[in-house]
Amino acid sequence: MVEIAKFVEKAAGEIDRGDVERLINLLVSVYGDPSRKILVMGAGRSGLVGRAFAMRLLHLGYNSYVLGDTIVPSVSDKDVVIAISGSGKTKLIVTAAEAAKNVGATVVAITTYPDSPLGKLADLVVRVPGRTKHSKLDDYFARQILGIHEPLAPLGTLFEDTTLIFLDGVVYALMKRLRVSEDEMRNRHANIEL
Repeated sequence: MVEIAKFVEKAAGEIDRGDVERLINLLVSVYGDPSRKILVMGAGRSGLVGRAFAMRLLHLGYNSYVLGDTIVPSVSDKDVVIAISGSGKTKLIVTAAEAAKNVGATVVAITTYPDSPLGKLADLVVRVPGRTKHSKLDDYFARQILGIHEPLAPLGTLFEDTTLIFLDGVVYALMKRLRVSEDEMRNRHANIEL
């Protein structure tokens, strides 16, 4: 836990504050307009991180959706699509982002690789550091023999953990900017949970 926390803390200093401000301004511009939607997408664990973010956006009062859910409405040129992929190469996410771009939606990429296919097609890229599942040398034992030590967190864990915490920070910034209280968010929280 300490190693992961240290990585996240270091990564926080590497995320471009200008890109963060652009993301927050974009999300503020959508707020309060019932005709505008936010669609969040990611595959695997990145998708779970996206789902958590979309939930908090809903609590803030946004019309937020997650790609793959059955209730996702069509996307238009008024909408924002947030695509999360550490590698920026996940085919499902790149293809979906391309489709969103083709209808004129604003595409935000959250990735470790701004020069990836996802990064290249996005209107805004927020680079979140993290080791994705692709290592320079895939053979674990060969890495150990050569003294190449990867972080203890496997696959894309560092990107996913860092992105989750980053997006929770974005939620906090939006709460402040939009003057949405925790009580207001609580009132939008699911109330039929057992």
